[in-house]
Amino acid sequence: MKKTIAVLISMFMILSLAACGNSASRTGQSSSEENPVEESADNDSAFVDENADVDADLSEDNTGNDEDLAESAADDDTAEESNDADDKGNEEISETQQGEDGSSEVQETKVLVAYFSATNTTEGVAENIANGLQADLYEIIPEDPYTDADLNYNDNNSRTTIEMNDPNARPAISGSIENMEEYDVLFIGFPIWWGEAPRIVSTFMESYDFSGKTIVPFCTSGGSGMGSSAANLEQLTSGAQWLAGQRLNGSDSQEQVMEWVNGLGLDL
Repeated sequence: MKKTIAVLISMFMILSLAACGNSASRTGQSSSEENPVEESADNDSAFVDENADVDADLSEDNTGNDEDLAESAADDDTAEESNDADDKGNEEISETQQGEDGSSEVQETKVLVAYFSATNTTEGVAENIANGLQADLYEIIPEDPYTDADLNYNDNNSRTTIEMNDPNARPAISGSIENMEEYDVLFIGFPIWWGEAPRIVSTFMESYDFSGKTIVPFCTSGGSGMGSSAANLEQLTSGAQWLAGQRLNGSDSQEQVMEWVNGLGLDL
C-alpha cells in the first residue's frame, strides 16, 4: 500500500513538472512574439518620420521655387517697365533729333526788315513789308542825325553831297542788332542818293556776317531806279544770296507792296 501511494505521488510530481515546462514554453513563445510587433511599430514610426522629413524638404523646396518664380516674375515686370521707359525716352530723343534736323518738323523762317529813311518815305514801305510778313523791323539810325541842310542836294558842301562823293565814307550808326544770326531773310531798304544807297547803308552791311542768309534790297526815289546800288552793296558782303531788288513808292499800299514780296518765291 505504501508503495502504491509512493508511486502515485511520484507520477503526480512528474506530471506537474511536465505541465510547468509546457507553460513556461508557451510563456517564452508569447514574449518572443511581442517583440517583433514592437520592432515593426518602431520601423513604421521611423518610416513615417522619414516620409515626413522628405515631404517637409519637398515643401520647402517648392516654397523656395515659388518664391524664386515670384521674384523672377517681378524682375521681368521691372525689366519690362524699364524697357518701356527706355523706349519712351528713345522716342523722345528721336523726336528731338528730328526736330533739330528739320526732317519732320517745319522750321520757322525768321525775317528782318532793316531800313534807313531820312525823310520817312522808305520807312512807310518797310513797315508795310514787316506787317505783311509779321517780321521784325529795325531802323538804321545815324549817330549824327541828318538835318535839312545836310539833305540839300543842291549844295555841293552839304553833308550828303560830301559823303556820296567819297566811296569810303562810313557814317556811324546808333545801336546794333544783337541777334542777327537768328534771321534767315533780310529785307534792306534805303532811298536813292546820287544813284546809290546812302553811305550809312554801307556801314550797316559791313557790320554783320550775312553768310547763309537771303538778302532782298528795295529802295524809294523821286523817279530813278535802283541802278547799281544793290550790286555795290552786295560786294560788301560774302556768303549771302542776293535777290533782285525793287524800287517802290512811298505811297504804295501794303497790298501793292506785298504783291511784289509774294512774287519773290521765298515761301514765307
